[in-house]
Amino acid sequence: MSLTATPETLGIQLPDWLKTCWNIEPGRPIVSSSRTYSPEDIQLICRAFSFARDLHEGQTRKSGEPYIIHPIQVAGLLWNLGGDAAMVASGFLHDVVEDTEVSLDEIEQHFGLEVRDLVDGVTKLSKFNFSSRTEQQAENFRRMFLAMAQDIRVIVVKLADRLHNMRTLEHLPSEKQQRIAAETKDIFAPLANRLGIWRFKWELEDLSFKYLEPDAYQGMKQHVTVKRTEREASIKVFIDRLQQRLKQDGLEQFEIDGRPKHLYSIYRKMQRQQKTFGEIYDLAGVRIIVNTNTECYQALATVHRSFRPIPGRFKDYIGLPKPNQYQSLHTAVIGINGRPVEVQIRTWEMHRIAEYGIAAHWKYKESGGGLTVTGDEEKFAWVRQLLEWQSDLSDAREYMDSVRENLFESEVYVFTPKSDLIALPRGSTPVDFAYRIHTEVGNHCAGARVNELMVPLDRQLRNGDIVSIITQKNASPSLDWVNFVATASARNRIRQWYKRSRRDENITRGRHLLERELGKSGLDALLKSERMQKIAVRLNYSSPDDLLAGLGFGETGVTSVVNKLRESTKTPAETKSELPSFRHASPMAKAFAKDSTEPIRGVEGMPHHIAKCCNPLPGEDIIGLVTLSGRGIAIHRQDCSNLIAVAETNSDRLLPVSWNESNFPNRAPTYPVELQVEAIDRVGVLKDILARLSDSQINVSNAKVKTTPGKPAIIRLSIDVAHKDQLKHTIARLRQLSDVIDLKCDRHIRSSR
Repeated sequence: MSLTATPETLGIQLPDWLKTCWNIEPGRPIVSSSRTYSPEDIQLICRAFSFARDLHEGQTRKSGEPYIIHPIQVAGLLWNLGGDAAMVASGFLHDVVEDTEVSLDEIEQHFGLEVRDLVDGVTKLSKFNFSSRTEQQAENFRRMFLAMAQDIRVIVVKLADRLHNMRTLEHLPSEKQQRIAAETKDIFAPLANRLGIWRFKWELEDLSFKYLEPDAYQGMKQHVTVKRTEREASIKVFIDRLQQRLKQDGLEQFEIDGRPKHLYSIYRKMQRQQKTFGEIYDLAGVRIIVNTNTECYQALATVHRSFRPIPGRFKDYIGLPKPNQYQSLHTAVIGINGRPVEVQIRTWEMHRIAEYGIAAHWKYKESGGGLTVTGDEEKFAWVRQLLEWQSDLSDAREYMDSVRENLFESEVYVFTPKSDLIALPRGSTPVDFAYRIHTEVGNHCAGARVNELMVPLDRQLRNGDIVSIITQKNASPSLDWVNFVATASARNRIRQWYKRSRRDENITRGRHLLERELGKSGLDALLKSERMQKIAVRLNYSSPDDLLAGLGFGETGVTSVVNKLRESTKTPAETKSELPSFRHASPMAKAFAKDSTEPIRGVEGMPHHIAKCCNPLPGEDIIGLVTLSGRGIAIHRQDCSNLIAVAETNSDRLLPVSWNESNFPNRAPTYPVELQVEAIDRVGVLKDILARLSDSQINVSNAKVKTTPGKPAIIRLSIDVAHKDQLKHTIARLRQLSDVIDLKCDRHIRSSR
């Protein structure tokens, strides 16, 4: 292998690992600390470096250094994690599609489909722009977890990319530093933790802390530096004494060392316990690494015999591993000078998993065109869960709750009667447990036993509880459950059941609405006809029954259905002209002025008002009606039922008018609309609805809530909207809230779908 240009001519220094790859004798493998790379692996890695170096030649980063430094550093992080050759190669190539003229097809041609897919996945993730807008952020999360489910390595490459970017963040403007650091702290550090990659997680947290709270960071750094000498001397004495005791107790092969706590972890502890730095004593810990599980517990006994253990500080993560497969024994004892010392005890294999997380399991198998981690299906079932839930959780806020629940929440570990371990967020109840087992178990939950004793369904679960769910065929969810479940998934499934259970009621209501408009005669035959099937499909329903349910639920309006029925019976010529007819309109229609500055064209200089019976909005077809009461012109929707008799008997009272929408951006008039929302009665439901309206910049002039024990809340809202489309968009957004069971508009608004 030979370079087309030497590193020196490019002004860069190759890291030792890459020099080794480049200079090793052809045909020989490389054994790193984490894996063995075959000659073919080494060749792929070197070709990827050469390819990326040539493409990025002449490009520089904000720091002024050659751009190739960044891909080298990303690939190096993946190499040190023990990533396979395809991962390391994608570390070199992850920016070439976005920053150069190279296509994915060319990547595949030179490096194969596996590398292409990794580069493609990382390129898509690089386009994420996490912002405060919940819906956009939810969509970004969906895409991220889809990429993770297809190949978990994609997100590890992205984490390596983010880590090196954080290491060089000082070269960016302050505003970008804040945004990127916030994303890192809220999203990427928890992801690294969930994947068990500790060495990424702590550095991402500390670097985020540095830019988000610079004063606190510098203060912590100064405090830690001042106490370092004293702390290191104390830990050395502690370690020396413990080494002697371990050898006396028969442990010959072990490693013991001190480990300083990271700045952000100290800061979080101060915040959590409301303490000053001077009140935090366990600023460093001790780690003991042995060969077997048995030796872990033997070492624990020695630690507790040698130093006084602190009650309540022992945790056995060997018997109960964390969801990211972290295992270790944790304890805290009173050390030298009476100060607490945290001690971790683990085997070498546990240590490797603790440091590298998922990277400790880099064994892959083909799986439907993608690559997954062999044997880790259960370890990363949470990724699949999030993908399954996204199809159910149409509301962005609910989906974000599910994401945070699975990424960020502290957890409680409970057992099924068959001793299967289930991890749930703290505060979870037997109902959360039931829905975690299966949706049908939750929907038919009639009671629960915890540790063989009957308990209330709102009882919060504790570590080690054995939970058994009692189900009955005729049991169903209660709306009260929404008020105490801790998981977003359980809450959403309860709401979904409640909506689905009212399908028959909604079909009956929809039928009554159609009967009121069309009459009972012939309705049954119409509903069974091919004509009605086509109308249902045109309105985005799969069947007439689904259409009736949508009518009853308020998803679509009866006017929309009636109009589609009328259109289906018209000839093409008739379709061009909408009723009512304007052929015999009043001569006053000549007052129509195209350059009018009024919201409504065609009534210039004449008194006019919006008809209360149909409350037309800009964007809808309207017509003017000369009133007999002397109040001027009433503006109706063209399909207003009150105009039918007038159109047939006295069409001279009708005026052609239209909305002057070209003037709206300057004047932006608004029109009142009344909404009735039927929602699950819980604390904060009105606040959530008003927040959704506020996000859409909708003014609420009045809000009234009526509640009845055991029944949904009825919320009457008076809102101001400027256009038909704004109202349809507002209704659609309110329907996305999982708490909303039904929504009606006094105008019988057309389909909000």
